Amino acid sequence: MPLVTIDVIKDVFTPDQKRQLIDNVTEAMIAVEGEAMRPVTWVRINEIEQGDWAIGGQRLGAADVHAMAANKAG
Repeated sequence: MPLVTIDVIKDVFTPDQKRQLIDNVTEAMIAVEGEAMRPVTWVRINEIEQGDWAIGGQRLGAADVHAMAANKAG
């Protein structure tokens, strides 16, 4: 049984975006492993509290992630 865990900072993704992540990751696993694996493919999203995630010693919150995404889009 495949288990995929996605770690994200809390409040970065909306409930709809998390649903899309689960759907898309499930489909990616099925594309590799075959349709028979769908019923036993687990996808879970762990939401890490803001400030409990850091990159290069810099603690991050949802606003930081949104700002990074805006800079990449711009």
